[in-house]
Amino acid sequence: MTAKELAKLLNLSEAAISMALNNKPGVSTSTRQRVLDAAKQNGYDFSRLKESPEPKTELGLLTLLIYRKHGAVISDTPFFSQLTEGIEKGCRHAHYSLSIHYLHEDGNVKKQLAKLPYSSGILLLATEMKLADFEPFRSLTVPLVVLDTWYESLRYDSILINNFQGAYQAANFLIRKTMSQAGYLRSSYHIGNFAERADGFYKAIRENGMSASRCHVLNLTPSMEGAYQDMLELLKNGEKPARAYFADNDLIAAGAIKALKEQGYHIPDDVALIGFDDMPLCTYIEPALTTVHVPKQYMGQLAVDRLLQIIKGSDHHPVKIEIGTRIIQRRSV
Repeated sequence: MTAKELAKLLNLSEAAISMALNNKPGVSTSTRQRVLDAAKQNGYDFSRLKESPEPKTELGLLTLLIYRKHGAVISDTPFFSQLTEGIEKGCRHAHYSLSIHYLHEDGNVKKQLAKLPYSSGILLLATEMKLADFEPFRSLTVPLVVLDTWYESLRYDSILINNFQGAYQAANFLIRKTMSQAGYLRSSYHIGNFAERADGFYKAIRENGMSASRCHVLNLTPSMEGAYQDMLELLKNGEKPARAYFADNDLIAAGAIKALKEQGYHIPDDVALIGFDDMPLCTYIEPALTTVHVPKQYMGQLAVDRLLQIIKGSDHHPVKIEIGTRIIQRRSV
């Protein structure tokens, strides 16, 4: 007999049957006994009942530090919100609490670190950080995993995107689709990620028998509005666009598309563009933006997993983990 059949037999709701069988509050003692007696008499399978697991208590606190240098790259965009969602999900799964703090270069970073609550380990979003910016972190005594940046001279674990691979894939894709040399919409703010993307882009150019020096390169602000204004000014001043462009991120590509369309260019017939990051805006703009997909939530979860391995392990050897990318083809190419 099932719980549903018991409910019909006793003229009770299935919820009442469930509460009685699982010894939950909400039904009277007499009703509970009546249900149990009927269940036994009618051969109810009591093996269906499972003990409710006790809620697990938090095992500790992890800290996410977001380092803001100039704020031109790290902002309240879906890229960083999705990365944070992945970190939060990883913490919940491991039963750790998460504390999020911003560090600002214009303040005393060492003092900001000293004021942080004690935690078992730290995740550092270091997208905008240069090598010298890591100096205040050398005195930390808790495990540290760096996100989105890597330097050869630092002995920290690092989880980051394979920027070189993504830009290499993008340039090859553009060249194959347009049968022309790809241009480059490069960020006017220089960070490690963009430098790696430049290396991947130029490697693809050279491997296709083209001259890197002949690439049409435009430096644009790495935000949608900034890139739009920069591109619009260039076009109004007589800049003739290349047949195709790889952009350092989706925001640059989207801003450039808006300016090009305003000046009468058709996308992708006159100019094809591909971005990087696969942000939600890629499907909102017209035409939808072809881009390099980055698994942002997975990156956050992986960072938590690695930090917990360090916390729980006794033998630590720093690793660099690069997450692969892939092309998402839409209508801008």
